[in-house]
Amino acid sequence: MPAPGHHLDPRLLRAFLAVAEELHFTRAAARLYVAQQALSRDVRRLERELGAELFVRTTRQVTLTADGERLVPYARRALEAQDHLLAAFRQARPLLVDLNSPGLATGRRVLHRARELAPEHELMARYESGLTHAAGELLAGRLDVSFGRFAGLDPALRAGLDHRPVRFEPMAVVLPEGHPLAALEAVPLSALAGEAVYAGAGNPRTPEWTDLARQLFEGHGVEVAPPAPLAVGDEEFQRLMAKTRNPVLAVVDFPAMPGTVVRPLFDPVPLSLVSMTWRKGLVHPGFDALRRAALELSVEADWLRRPAGGWIPAIDVDLMGMHS
Repeated sequence: MPAPGHHLDPRLLRAFLAVAEELHFTRAAARLYVAQQALSRDVRRLERELGAELFVRTTRQVTLTADGERLVPYARRALEAQDHLLAAFRQARPLLVDLNSPGLATGRRVLHRARELAPEHELMARYESGLTHAAGELLAGRLDVSFGRFAGLDPALRAGLDHRPVRFEPMAVVLPEGHPLAALEAVPLSALAGEAVYAGAGNPRTPEWTDLARQLFEGHGVEVAPPAPLAVGDEEFQRLMAKTRNPVLAVVDFPAMPGTVVRPLFDPVPLSLVSMTWRKGLVHPGFDALRRAALELSVEADWLRRPAGGWIPAIDVDLMGMHS
């Protein structure tokens, strides 16, 4: 019998059952679409591993031994269990894709393209509002993929994750209507001097974004607005921003809230390097489609071309170089 901890290859059991049911090596080999020599080799290997003779072979016929007869029902149950397991996972659970916020376009466009590429798979959106929070959910297996600034994650989180840069996303500022800068089509960074700009300070889900803002504002006389009560949901966020009337650091695709305008920043053009991020070792039939979609859109839309005068933190530049 097999030694403790020994595992039988299911292929050997399939070879055995085919011969047991056909009682003919040639017919069994044809049924399994393998060479007769390979089938005979698998049966002999199974006999060695079990320490038992399973067939009596003569030039005229093949018959089961008593041990062979005893093995048949066990082999059938083992292979049926394997077939049920494989069938269950071929009907895979949805791939859970965090888009951070309903208003952000990069992840949403990648997800929509992936659904076009693989309509047979279920790819479901989630909105976790920050890559730092999403990273913990990725590592716990409660999410599969997220989008955001990978370089801003704690190294302990990055160690269990992998990523692919997708887009240099130009940044913008959301201004209350009536703000002196709202009349401009684009806002130079220097014009924000003396302002307190909201960038998620105090939000435990988004420290990677707050860190990006601090690096951008350093030396330009711009303050990161102090922590505000954590607003859950678009309606509460809009109410809180209308109350404080702080400009909000965002990206150019961010949809304007009621009573606000979105203006791109320039001089320099600040960039948020958005990466598609997943836990190492992720296997899912929809994941390949998502990676392909990210690559296609990065090329088609020229998302990874860094514009002249574009600014990103040195750590993001280094991470981009390492990935390349």
